[in-house]
Amino acid sequence: MRETSSRLLSLLALMQSRPAWPGSELAERLGVSTRTIRNDIDRLRELGYPVDATRGAAGYYQLGVGAKLPPLLLDDEEAVAVAVGLRTGAGVSGMAESSTRALAKLEQVLPHRLRRQVNAIHSTLSKGPDNTGSNVEDPEVDPAVVTTIAAAIRDEHYLRFDYAVREKESPETLPILVEPYRLVSWQRYWYLVARDESGDWHTYRVDWMTLRMATGRRYKPRPMPEEDYTDFVLRDVATTGWKVHATITVFASAEEVLSRIHAAVGIVESVDDNTCVLITGAESLEVVAVYIGMLGLDFHVTAPPALVQHLKTIGDRYLRAIQ
Repeated sequence: MRETSSRLLSLLALMQSRPAWPGSELAERLGVSTRTIRNDIDRLRELGYPVDATRGAAGYYQLGVGAKLPPLLLDDEEAVAVAVGLRTGAGVSGMAESSTRALAKLEQVLPHRLRRQVNAIHSTLSKGPDNTGSNVEDPEVDPAVVTTIAAAIRDEHYLRFDYAVREKESPETLPILVEPYRLVSWQRYWYLVARDESGDWHTYRVDWMTLRMATGRRYKPRPMPEEDYTDFVLRDVATTGWKVHATITVFASAEEVLSRIHAAVGIVESVDDNTCVLITGAESLEVVAVYIGMLGLDFHVTAPPALVQHLKTIGDRYLRAIQ
């Protein structure tokens, strides 16, 4: 009976991992006959799992749509991803209560090793302001890399990795050794805030990192003074992390500009009651020009020269449109 129950769970896990399975492939995966697979499918149906079958040489089994949600079987990475996602959802308006209930159910059955991974990511992660208007494809980040970085932050261990800035014309891979302090998720990207061997603070794109062997060496924490880790990432990326960067003088107060822009657009620094500086960036001149135009305020731009020329071009275009 125990062997049968274990096999049923394995069969269910396989069927939840992809839409359709030929009976012969299920039998090969589980090391049983196709007749045993047919019997196990019948047992799943008796337990309330809707399993559809297509007969013939190209036949297959697949989980159907039932009247209620059946139990889900998750592998380690899936369980950690769902738990972290639910913790993020607990801060979303309208989803807090349901996310908290689902998270409590999941964490109750998480093995201790997975619960430590979830707690490490949650305790070391900050989230920057979202910008949902972007249609840029999200970069792929290996969940194992995020988990390893979070564990290094939790355990106060030095982190060693190779770092390649892939968007440069001549990318260069550098060996890096840092004290890791915080993971920040912003603008579809994951960033690590860390202190290097010289004591300087830096921001590193996680999808540009290739982790090397764990050091196992502990460092003495020296947290960033007088600045939030998320604000540091926003400022650092706004000045160095985009293909196009611009520092724009706006003839209005910092409060007025902040009330008109999305928090993910950039950093605003006050000059006086009627002037401020907007530090911003984007993947193209066109996007930066849109940001500036949406302010609805007078401004002055002197650099970069390509942005000045682009603004002149679209300004002339708009003038011709009303002549």
